[in-house]
Amino acid sequence: MNSHTFNGSISWTGNLGTGTSAYDQYGRNFDVNTPNKFPILGSAGSAFRGDDQRSNPEDLFMNALSSCHMLWYFHLCADRGIVVTDYSDNFHGTLEIGENGIGRMTQVILNPHVKINRASSVDNALEIAEQLHSEAHKFCFIANSVNTEIVCQPQIEFC
Repeated sequence: MNSHTFNGSISWTGNLGTGTSAYDQYGRNFDVNTPNKFPILGSAGSAFRGDDQRSNPEDLFMNALSSCHMLWYFHLCADRGIVVTDYSDNFHGTLEIGENGIGRMTQVILNPHVKINRASSVDNALEIAEQLHSEAHKFCFIANSVNTEIVCQPQIEFC
């Protein structure tokens, strides 16, 4: 078995002078730091007293799922002779919070829009390209690490 290690850190930048003395007395802003990479400015969502101009944990979670799916999809397409020329994903997710305040992302829906070069791809490219989304989901490291329902609704076309 291969093993890879990833490192990073979080720095809270939301101390408004009195720390967490009361729920409404501290900011939710933080910086996500990964060695040799640009920092990510984070916060809670505005529903949780955060700054909506910064990425929140739920955003980061969905971005991780979407980007991992996309990268696996590219790998599988390249291996199968499918030439992707454009890819975008307008994903969304549902966070459910119980009466006890405990919540979880219950569902993330990926909506990849894929354009394939017809002339450079194998026969039956659209059919294969559609099937490869299911395969990408099976391989996605992030999807395999969570118990959230992940739905993929691809739209694939030739360009």
